[in-house]
Amino acid sequence: MPVPKSKQLRRSYGFEEVAIVPGDVTINPEQTNIDLEIEGFTFSVPILAAAMDAVTDVNFAIKMSKLGGLAVLNLEGLQTRYDNPQEILAEIAQAPTSAVTPLLQKVYSQPIKENLIGERVQAIKKGGGVCAVSMLPANTKHFAPIAAEAGADILVVQSTVTTARHKSKSSRGLIFTELCKLVSMPIVVGNCVSYGACLELMRTGISAILVGVGPGAACTSREVLGIGVPQVTATIDCAAARDRYLEESGRYVPIITDGGFRRGGDLCKAIAAGADGAMIGSIFAQTKEAPGLGHHWGMANPHAALPRGTRIKVGTTGTLEQILFGPASVTDGSQNLVGALRTAMGVCGAATIRDMHKAEMVIAPSITTEGKSWQMAQS
Repeated sequence: MPVPKSKQLRRSYGFEEVAIVPGDVTINPEQTNIDLEIEGFTFSVPILAAAMDAVTDVNFAIKMSKLGGLAVLNLEGLQTRYDNPQEILAEIAQAPTSAVTPLLQKVYSQPIKENLIGERVQAIKKGGGVCAVSMLPANTKHFAPIAAEAGADILVVQSTVTTARHKSKSSRGLIFTELCKLVSMPIVVGNCVSYGACLELMRTGISAILVGVGPGAACTSREVLGIGVPQVTATIDCAAARDRYLEESGRYVPIITDGGFRRGGDLCKAIAAGADGAMIGSIFAQTKEAPGLGHHWGMANPHAALPRGTRIKVGTTGTLEQILFGPASVTDGSQNLVGALRTAMGVCGAATIRDMHKAEMVIAPSITTEGKSWQMAQS
């Protein structure tokens, strides 16, 4: 009997399966320009610290901003539920593994205190930082005006998967075209992994897109829900949507690859795949300034009925400045991310991030194992 047509699958790739091909021309790394622009804001470091409670608090956001990057504060996390979140953070870090998920579900069940939203925003601004805040789509219409009134600079609307067309029982959900008129600040939206979803989101007038579903070190959405696309393919597809939108509108909307980063080489590959910047969580959770005290957990972990994250112990390896600029005290590539990016751009002959988008990439599953038997034996 003839075989009926079936669902066709295409191959997709993650960071560990590809490599960047050096260019025919090289440039001094110091001469590269790695600026990230998000509608009126220019960041000399194209890296965002994730909106996770183990990564970003007020002090971390201020420090990250002064170093040239941007940290995003989660306005639905511990920072806005507790007057003294440090006590809760310490309790989470000290909890035995078997008790972590119930504990997280308990501490995140406390209501959000709206007065703390304004207080946290104002504290970041008073400290001289650019203030980016994150919230779920369901709460954006309520919390965004509060954050805006307090002086927030950038609004991040983020959930596991966000689209421009969401169906629900609500008679009128969040409409991004209306949100752009409601708040007078750049709006970053995430997360998505497909060409179509990315293009539709850009057409609503938002300022930047976060790319990535489930790649984070502390996220288990891929295991629990079975959803996601490896980051290199997701970035390539969304970069194609960005370029298409640029052609049709004349407006450039940066895409920011979010999650799955373990070392500087992954950052370089994301940029070569088409990203304008990167959002990083677990690597920053390893800094001395991180509020997680050497631990990290996903923001979907406290879900009351379907937790999609796990607390992991990442340890503390260095300062935030070391992670970004070195000098590196470890050899695994998790420090001096900026140096790694500039060096990779230099050997590819890419003077700017957009030039780096043109770098050739190859499928290379042996890129981290070829000739490395001694390193593998000692790891």
